[in-house]
Amino acid sequence: MLPYYNELLDEEKDMLTEVIKTLFNQTFLLESKFDKKSGRYMPSKLYRACERHLDFLKEYFKVADIDIIENRQYGIIFLKTQSVQGDKLSRLTTVFLLLFKLIYDEQMNTVSNSIHVYTTLNEIFDKIQLFRLWNNKTISPTEVRKTITALKKYQVIEILEDMGEMEGDSRFILYPTVNLLFEGGAIQAIIEQYQEEDMEETEDEQISITDQDVFE
Repeated sequence: MLPYYNELLDEEKDMLTEVIKTLFNQTFLLESKFDKKSGRYMPSKLYRACERHLDFLKEYFKVADIDIIENRQYGIIFLKTQSVQGDKLSRLTTVFLLLFKLIYDEQMNTVSNSIHVYTTLNEIFDKIQLFRLWNNKTISPTEVRKTITALKKYQVIEILEDMGEMEGDSRFILYPTVNLLFEGGAIQAIIEQYQEEDMEETEDEQISITDQDVFE
């Protein structure tokens, strides 16, 4: 591995270092991301660098028993491991993630010619009530911000408004990353589990974003 790395130009070394740091921090790299200024999807330099050095990175992460996988269908490169546990997601974050997946599938099935998948906080809250995924307690703005921050970190969503100005009609773009987080049958199973559980103990219910049962 080292001869390959040592032969790179300093600029390429710096880019490769940034790729590794980003993957460790957020698990996923998107081929393109929505740019709020231009209103368009823009290609990612990090993704291209990762793709260019993918063989080297596979060997690098293999040392830590981590696989690096490129999903060309969705334009995503991500890390997958069965031996290292990632960040824990709160119950509210898990609920949002489930509903983002359902909304993504609904929109892609009805608007197949669009690459933009949008949703709002109001739509999420409506579905939480519809599927009975929360108790009668009010969901605090702080909880919502923490949830949105976590899902943005893992490249699941892009926020189209400022975090401090989020309201019911605040919009989000959903990225295809959401397709890699749950197997098809897992979504319904988790929803049913949440519907049946005692909602008073929500803080103890957590999942890991790198657990084997949430990946395809």
